Amino acid sequence: MTSAASFPPGRHDSLVIGGRMDADRALLTPRGELVRGCAQMLAEKLAELPAGTARVDLDMSGVHFMDTAGLEFLDVLREHARRRSMPVTTGRWSGQPRRILELAGLDTTDPLRSPAPRPSPAGSAVALEREERLHLLQEEVEQLRQAIASRPVIDQARGILMATYGCSSDEAWHILREASQLSNTKLRTVAESLTACAEAEGAPPPPEVRTALARALARRAAR
Repeated sequence: MTSAASFPPGRHDSLVIGGRMDADRALLTPRGELVRGCAQMLAEKLAELPAGTARVDLDMSGVHFMDTAGLEFLDVLREHARRRSMPVTTGRWSGQPRRILELAGLDTTDPLRSPAPRPSPAGSAVALEREERLHLLQEEVEQLRQAIASRPVIDQARGILMATYGCSSDEAWHILREASQLSNTKLRTVAESLTACAEAEGAPPPPEVRTALARALARRAAR
């Protein structure tokens, strides 16, 4: 009969690592975002495992976002496996984290089986390919961060347009996007200007944004 015991989860601002012991096997369940600082938390969590631990498995299905710091997370696992001479696995990667592993050229079934990315000789075709892949990886992560950060204020601006002009959610989105294009202003900036204007004693949007919004609204009315 196998006995199982849980242990207190490690915590980070954006990640929680729970888990349990099943005889001499540790099952860790990270949940949240795998970002900078999480590798250190993992190292501390691994150091707390009982002395008789013979195997560590990680269920990554609860991780919904990962940036390039996730590669450091994998390095910590590889080093733990090397120092303790024990099997360490990760599995059930999905969504955006799985895409990050693909861009980094790692095995999405278990990236610990893939060699850790190492610098290649300067000027070689492999080095250039890896540099380009990591550049794309960093761009995608940054775009995702900006989209996540912009979502609340854009949703607020859409709500203001819907309440003020009686338009649908999709129409409000198209108005904001068109105003952004007409004024050559970032969509988030247009949304921030509109939400600030709606606040008590809020300043009106800049002239170019006001003009662009007026034109976008006029086009909607003319349809």
